[in-house]
Amino acid sequence: MNPTSVIIRFEKVAEQPAGSVQRIIGFVRARELLQLFDAADLDANPRSAKAGQVTSDILDSINDTPEIFVFKTKGILIGASSYERLQRNRYRLTFENTKIEGILDGGHNALAIGTHILTSVLGESVKRTVRTWPDFKETWEESRDAVEAMRKLKPEDEGYDEGSLDFLVPVEVLVPSDLESDDAMEEFSNSLLDICSARNNNVQLTIETKANKKGFYEELRSALPNEIAERVEWKSNDGGEVKVRDLIALAWIPLSKLELDSGLLPSIPPQNIYRNKGECAKLFDGLLSDDRVSKPTDGEYTRALHNKPVKSALRIAAEIPALYDKIYKDFPYAYNECNGKFGRITVVKMAGDMRTKPTTYFTREQVEYRYPDGLIMPLVYGLKALMDVDEDGCVEWIEDPYEFLDTHLVQIVKKYRVILEAFRFDPQKVAKNEGSYDLVLDAFETEYKLQDVE
Repeated sequence: MNPTSVIIRFEKVAEQPAGSVQRIIGFVRARELLQLFDAADLDANPRSAKAGQVTSDILDSINDTPEIFVFKTKGILIGASSYERLQRNRYRLTFENTKIEGILDGGHNALAIGTHILTSVLGESVKRTVRTWPDFKETWEESRDAVEAMRKLKPEDEGYDEGSLDFLVPVEVLVPSDLESDDAMEEFSNSLLDICSARNNNVQLTIETKANKKGFYEELRSALPNEIAERVEWKSNDGGEVKVRDLIALAWIPLSKLELDSGLLPSIPPQNIYRNKGECAKLFDGLLSDDRVSKPTDGEYTRALHNKPVKSALRIAAEIPALYDKIYKDFPYAYNECNGKFGRITVVKMAGDMRTKPTTYFTREQVEYRYPDGLIMPLVYGLKALMDVDEDGCVEWIEDPYEFLDTHLVQIVKKYRVILEAFRFDPQKVAKNEGSYDLVLDAFETEYKLQDVE
């Protein structure tokens, strides 16, 4: 139940045009938002809504003071590329592209109001099961007939509750000021992300959330194995266990192999993939924003990647999470093969001593040890030695990384021990020191060359 056209009836309404955008603003009774909840998936909102203290406070306001709730909340902001004025303060809104149109801000208000309505129909237990917007949508669709039956109740009917659906909500709708002008329509579309960002400035949108909305992660997302892609928090509050900035930081390993136009590819110290992932995400956004790398799609603020070398690097980047996990799993045994005793390292915990068995970060494979990833970041970076660019400037593996690690990891770790012992196995010192990466990269390169000699 996801209609692309909805009708919203305002109690009080005003229209305010400015440039390419027209604002329709006023008060709407909760019962008039049912069609919006049918249609909205929060795809247009850069941040997903999640139940918590914010939604709890909103629910308390609705229950305790429904008559003044309209003045205690900023309400819901909606964007639609097409609209029609109807009689009796009604507007038909049409969402042409739900990736950029729909609920732009006020997702937590929408989740709280929707949860309040479901609670009126199904009882308080709803609050325990509806924790995210997808939870809400699933329950909403399952219970839509019961919600509609409650909406149709009149004051004289048994079970009628004035507070359930008749409280007012401030609603603001942004539409193009001139539906007949192509320039105005394009400018309107291009404005929506900036408006979203500004309206969400009470909790600043992360660089990653904005980049996701622009489409910068689509190439990486599609190249990742599904079992990893489904666990990534691509935008704030999306609920994923894997942080997208971890992926982007690792992506700079193959990206740094590219030979692009002057000034296009920034120089990133290898230790920044560990110590400054926010900067890695910022520089990734800058790279993907360049017209030499991506171009706008259909006049929207979203962009499509067209640079083949960058595409190749991101496809290689999609393979690194699984290799990261392989190194995490194999490193303890390679260290022990070098006459080490991994389990005696202070920062290491053995699975046998833990109630919850440890797993690798990306693929959730059970492992025998849990330890800080700072100890392996230089080893992950060393994979760069197994990459090269072809005649078209695209990144490719010059050696199967899995077979190479199986054969050479022990010898590499034997050299790496010098760094580990020098820093007393302090993961912060190991991973934040550029020399760690230089030494390991050299070890990878040496092992690669030696096998050719043999």
